[in-house]
Amino acid sequence: MRRSRAAWVTVVLTSAALGTVTVAADAAPLTTAPATVRATACPTGWGSLDETRGAATSTPVRNVRTGRHTCFDRFVVDVPGAPADRLGFTVGYVDRLRQAGSGRPVAVGGGAVLEIRVNAPAYRPETGAPTYPGRVGRPLPGVDLTGYRTFRDARFAGSFEGETQLGLGVRARLPFRVLTLDGRVVVDVAHSWTGAR
Repeated sequence: MRRSRAAWVTVVLTSAALGTVTVAADAAPLTTAPATVRATACPTGWGSLDETRGAATSTPVRNVRTGRHTCFDRFVVDVPGAPADRLGFTVGYVDRLRQAGSGRPVAVGGGAVLEIRVNAPAYRPETGAPTYPGRVGRPLPGVDLTGYRTFRDARFAGSFEGETQLGLGVRARLPFRVLTLDGRVVVDVAHSWTGAR
């Protein structure tokens, strides 16, 4: 079989660290420079198993907010004034969200439910006065998930014995990561398992 120069294989080199894709032809001398295409490299290597950090604070939860990103949806629990090393949490998928203390089920929409427990109260420890306006079983105040690729629902499950419990409904059981920064606990849920956008 005769091979022509035009039938040479095109080699694609990908640099994950730079997030670039360079295409070069292994053929006769090129008349134009090889094309370079910039692409967003989504993080991979996240898992879907429970993540826990045992630290705790008496500084109360004040707000919950969300954000959309190219590769993931973000869920943020604001605990202003709490240093990152004092913020503890337990985050994991559950078959059904159950309220701490009572065991009552809290309905959360979506293909999978991520339970988020932050080791901080949603009330003032000295008076019991609420610091976050969430109501058990209701959508989170001020959180609108319209247009999100991964998030479907977000519910308040209560605050019991210094721990605030939230339910996050997602499209499916997808990989996530948890970050603690000064004044907040951040949960990112990827749009896919493969790192595709």
